[in-house]
Amino acid sequence: MFEPARIQTLWELVEYRAGASRGAPMFFDEDGRTVTFDEVRDEALRVAAGFRELGIGAGTRVAWQLPTRIETVLASLALARLGAVQTPIIPLHREREVGFILAESAAQYVLVPGIWRGFDHTAMVRKAAGDGVRVISVEGGLPTADPGGEPGRAPGGENGGTTWIYYTSGTTSAPKGVEHTDATLIAGGVGLATALGMSADDIGSIAFPYAHIAGPDYVIAMLVSGFPAVVLDSFEPGRAAAVYRRRGVTMAGGSTAFYQAFLDESRRYRKELPHAGRLIPSLRLLSGGGAPMPPELYTAAGRELACAIVHGYGMTECPMIAMGTPYDNDEQLSRTVGRPVAGARVRIVRPDGTEAEAGESGEVTLKGPMLFRRYTDPALTAEAFDADGYFHTGDLGHLRPDGHLVLTGRLKDIIIRKGENISAQEIEDLVHTHPAVAEAAVIGLPDRARGERVCAVITPADPDAPPLTLGMLTAHLRAAGLMTQKLPEQLELIDELPRGGPLNKVIKATLRERYTE
Repeated sequence: MFEPARIQTLWELVEYRAGASRGAPMFFDEDGRTVTFDEVRDEALRVAAGFRELGIGAGTRVAWQLPTRIETVLASLALARLGAVQTPIIPLHREREVGFILAESAAQYVLVPGIWRGFDHTAMVRKAAGDGVRVISVEGGLPTADPGGEPGRAPGGENGGTTWIYYTSGTTSAPKGVEHTDATLIAGGVGLATALGMSADDIGSIAFPYAHIAGPDYVIAMLVSGFPAVVLDSFEPGRAAAVYRRRGVTMAGGSTAFYQAFLDESRRYRKELPHAGRLIPSLRLLSGGGAPMPPELYTAAGRELACAIVHGYGMTECPMIAMGTPYDNDEQLSRTVGRPVAGARVRIVRPDGTEAEAGESGEVTLKGPMLFRRYTDPALTAEAFDADGYFHTGDLGHLRPDGHLVLTGRLKDIIIRKGENISAQEIEDLVHTHPAVAEAAVIGLPDRARGERVCAVITPADPDAPPLTLGMLTAHLRAAGLMTQKLPEQLELIDELPRGGPLNKVIKATLRERYTE
């Protein structure tokens, strides 16, 4: 039986599951390949031995920029076996971001996929890397060797040492280095596994970047619960749905954008094949996080895909904070991000630092075993924690009497109109309820008279329908009870919202730049 207190390193968890689920599948890919839990363990040992022959060992700093593949997980597990300090880099990052991360993390080795999706990562990383950084292409396969007496290793987290360095997306500033241990990531994965309640009879999916903090979070949940997953190196809704149908996937997702993509794909699928049935007949659960989920999307996607949707809340600094469960009701699932996961302590604080009452909004602060160790920049670490050791997330929200957490916006996503703070997310949630709106982003734009004015940027639900006007939108929002001071004063229609990052979040900085006069 899995006992979290007795397992402090990722490799110990791999060994536990390889023994407990010997012969059971752990990964499937779209080409029909199946790899069992014990085969993953055995192959990771061979890769670890291969890495050791290249000079990688305990404490070696290894960055990797690899797509989501079974081999990427094997490389990561092999590095964990050796006790290396690994820095995953999202494959979409280019020379500027990669160069910063390699220098800031003091990387000694970098693993790259060679040419992937038409882009030469080897050439780019060699240009971005400084002297003394060894670039290793795994285009021809991972290095392997006979593990013999098993390669040596250092403790992977039980001594409090950093074994992972993740970087925040840094859309408006330089990325922040976030240091984790095996133990902090395991605590996050245990929280996810406990909330989802998956079993060996389920089949999950990984179609988001494994280099994101959610990658090991999900794989740890697999190792804890013993369920397998389909791995895709990129997410294309139609292609993903076809593979999921073939493999009988029961849980899919990744972020709010995935819910919308599956909703759109299902509608297209049923229109083209009206007698084909559900898009993914085996699907019982969509899960994810990374961005707010409008209640209307919850209702529409759940009804269309005939499955439950459980949304959660996490960040690079803390991979799991709160999570909905399949046992929550529709109101809880559509209006909250669930309860704090096992081990997480959430405290809502007022601007003066005092603790808010139940239902009172404030900044979300937290403690728990899944919380990161520190930033690579000591000054950022000092700013982020209060005197009681609580981490300040920068998110706004409140805890309900039922224990569920509601997020209402970001401290930095506040529109200040005539001295009054307005939550962009509150307005976005209401804008989404208009039938003419597919997606929406609300931003503050500079305004001489008001300081900032409220601007709603939307993509139409039906491009061929008469366009939505500002008057129609504000009438709808008034009817929904939105106070006059929060009504949008500008409406922009756009074919597609700008998105970026591993979870495809809306990049509001791009919208502000585009619509600022």
